[in-house]
Amino acid sequence: MKDSHIVIRGARQHNLKNIDVKIPRNKFVVVTGLSGSGKSSLAFDTIYAEGQRRYVESLSSYARQFLGQMDKPEVDEITGMSPSISIDQKTTSKNPRSTVGTVTEIYDYLRLLFARIGRPYCPKCGKEITSFSIDQMVDELMKLDERTKIQILGPNVVQKKGTHKKLLESIKKEGYVRVRIDGQLHDLMEDIDLNKNQAHTIETVVDRLIIKEGIESRLADSLELATEIGHGLVHVDVIGGETKVFSTKLSCPHCGIAIEEISPRSFSFNNPLGACPTCNGIGYSKEPDVDLILPNKDLSIDQGGISCYSNSPGTYYYEIIRGLAKKFSVDTKVPIKDLPKNFLDALLYGSDQEISVSFDSYFSGRKRYRGTFEGIINNLKRRYTETNSDRMIDRIDDFMTDIPCPTCHGARLKESLLSVRIAGLNIYEVTELSISKALDFFKKLELTEKEKIIASEVLKEIISRLSFLDNVGLNYLTLARMSGSLSGGEAQRIRLATQIGSALVGVIYVLDEPSIGLHQRDNAMLLKTLRDLTDLGNTLIVVEHDEETMEAADEIIDIGPGAGIHGGQLVAQGTAEDIMKVKESITGDYLKKRRQIKVPKERRPGNGHKIHVKGASENNLKGIDVDFPLGKFIVVSGVSGSGKSSLVNEVLLKSLQQKINKSRVKPGCCKEITGLDQLDKVVDIDQSPIGRTPRSNPATYTGTFDLIRDLFAMTNEAKMRGYKKGRFSFNVKGGRCEACKGDGIIKVEMHFLPDVYVPCEVCKGKRYNRETLEVKYKGKNISEVLDMTVEEAMDFFKNHPRILRKLETLMDVGLGYIKLGQPSTQLSGGEAQRIKLATELSKRSTGKTVYILDEPTTGLHMYDVDKLVQVLNRLVDLGNTVIVIEHNLDVIKVADAIIDLGPEGGDGGGQVIATGTPEEVAQCKESYTGQFLKKIL
Repeated sequence: MKDSHIVIRGARQHNLKNIDVKIPRNKFVVVTGLSGSGKSSLAFDTIYAEGQRRYVESLSSYARQFLGQMDKPEVDEITGMSPSISIDQKTTSKNPRSTVGTVTEIYDYLRLLFARIGRPYCPKCGKEITSFSIDQMVDELMKLDERTKIQILGPNVVQKKGTHKKLLESIKKEGYVRVRIDGQLHDLMEDIDLNKNQAHTIETVVDRLIIKEGIESRLADSLELATEIGHGLVHVDVIGGETKVFSTKLSCPHCGIAIEEISPRSFSFNNPLGACPTCNGIGYSKEPDVDLILPNKDLSIDQGGISCYSNSPGTYYYEIIRGLAKKFSVDTKVPIKDLPKNFLDALLYGSDQEISVSFDSYFSGRKRYRGTFEGIINNLKRRYTETNSDRMIDRIDDFMTDIPCPTCHGARLKESLLSVRIAGLNIYEVTELSISKALDFFKKLELTEKEKIIASEVLKEIISRLSFLDNVGLNYLTLARMSGSLSGGEAQRIRLATQIGSALVGVIYVLDEPSIGLHQRDNAMLLKTLRDLTDLGNTLIVVEHDEETMEAADEIIDIGPGAGIHGGQLVAQGTAEDIMKVKESITGDYLKKRRQIKVPKERRPGNGHKIHVKGASENNLKGIDVDFPLGKFIVVSGVSGSGKSSLVNEVLLKSLQQKINKSRVKPGCCKEITGLDQLDKVVDIDQSPIGRTPRSNPATYTGTFDLIRDLFAMTNEAKMRGYKKGRFSFNVKGGRCEACKGDGIIKVEMHFLPDVYVPCEVCKGKRYNRETLEVKYKGKNISEVLDMTVEEAMDFFKNHPRILRKLETLMDVGLGYIKLGQPSTQLSGGEAQRIKLATELSKRSTGKTVYILDEPTTGLHMYDVDKLVQVLNRLVDLGNTVIVIEHNLDVIKVADAIIDLGPEGGDGGGQVIATGTPEEVAQCKESYTGQFLKKIL
């Protein structure tokens, strides 16, 4: 039994209720259950943590200090463990130097390949550069027809001005008789007078020969002498033919451009040897952006049309610009769009017109300015590079945008290295191919016999890794894509492909919803890849809600039945069929279709207005026109990489934020957007954390904590002691415990052991000082209230409508199990998104709001998706518009309108395939979404 199963006894991590679980080894196991039921506590915090901890403990104490060590989980016993690897959804590195190629290590193999079989070409003339040894030169010349006359020349100077008297004198002293100057032979005994203002090429005639057998030795000696004169370069004048050029170095014989010795590290943009000197290998530079400096050209200068400067009279730049306007006879009350071009050019790029300005006396002691104006763009650039203030850099950063480096144009490498090619492509051009095209390129690569021997192993690695990426549905990505721009699902699948590439055996892999961000069409490929991991001899534990994944698994472990305190039990275990038979299993109910998300009887007609996006061409969008009907629940669907995020997040959302919220963001490329006047608010509900520190929690984010503190400040005890609302905040001095500054925990660094967080000895983890905790409301102090779950708090505050309304919305989005004071760092992306959604729900709606959500079903069980759909429908019923990017068919089928993009990902996408109701899209044969909808409608 020990060998065939992982046996867990008495697991009590987080909300797990002392459960015993037996998990078969070398099988594909899915752990499922409602959000907050304890799935992750079992899979990640118990199984993965213990496997990792035991492996790290086997290492030396020296090695352990470099590894983040896991805490020992709360469990009686675990047997049958192996080392464990977690592949979770934490987004990849935001470092601009990290790309898909570097993360997957494919770029390392590409560097090796280009260093070993790449052919260098001259960056200037484009001719191939080769280096010859003396023996190779001799072999090449002996191929000429017998009796061919040749003369061997050593080039002394190539295209240099001067009379070169001293040079000619020294050639004569060395015993040479003839030279060739600008293509004409001269005897050194004659008087040679050269024009000093003209560029000349001078070559020493080393030897004259006739090609025949037996001259190889003399030929080699003459070539040796010529290379010494020409510093590695030899010109061989074939009488009656053309001049042959040889070089012992990697340099272009025609242009004289030399290439340093090529090694794998030369192709690294993180190494000074290879990085472009202008951008240091980042590929772009920051420049001020006119669209961010003048975001609304309908405003005048006096109305604040120049967003980077104040428009208050008497301030420095405002008065200088008014002085400039006076010089150009321009009225600063005129909208910027109507200003003359010569003034706008002077305003942005500077003018040599001298201006004289007087300031009001309150302006920082300066009374006058006399001089020229450098221009807003030059001013921002100068201040950005000269300042030492982080605050100033952050402020100016708002008006800067990334533009491709003017030297390497985004390729990150030196020009000489970009001229090394394989089959006509340089290393950057290869990384710019999509995964599927790159795979095709390497499979069809034609090489010489010698190149095949050198490259066979490297090519095998490159092709196998590209195939893995192709198999997990990432064929539309490019290797040059920055890893910071990947979605959670894409990042996870990249790490999954990297793990399969390493071909480990006997490992426990713990995955967190690998199907996120993946269209139904590509699910089968992902499942095959997961199956490959178990076939190698590994145990695969996947936390997942996707029906197809559950049906493909060898075993399902259903944790529940509810969330939070109502969860943490083993409800059912077995195959999908076994789970369906268990009446207590909510997962079984949905699998068996005893419960399901119902298709609405009729679709909403909308309010007759629409947002019209014309000519959207951001990233891979092909200049498309799209209508978003207002007053409807709209889903934007399509395969991964089809352009959904580019259309919704880059073009639509940023345009709405710029126009309605006056945000300083630059929208994605499109010709125009109309219909925005019908809206008064835009709300972006994404999966970023609600706060970066443990001080942020659901109560503070939703505004509930403010109301609770008001309530405590109104108690008789607080009034008697003179405590105001601020006394009950753990962020400010007064009421909080000063020993832990209101954190409740103190971090102790343990070097080669994991950092230990111990409850504060003074407040025992309660965050507040003794006096504050003595104030009670209905028998509970402020710390005990923060420790309540949302569900408990609803009962506690049932007589306070304002608090109750906020708590009800958290219940509605399925978060009844989280604690009011739960640190934001402990919340998943899906939980953070639903807290934001609940916060918006609790606000008064105007009916003219557009809500934009990116994959809100991430981390949600079918039961929670049902709740989410009801909440989104409530928002639309109030007259608002909800736009959701989604792959989940349960959400797609309840939409009023679908905008389906595709047909493929990457270059093959970016077009509108179908629009209309789910029924209409289901009839579209070209739509992959339609094909899957047809089966369920």
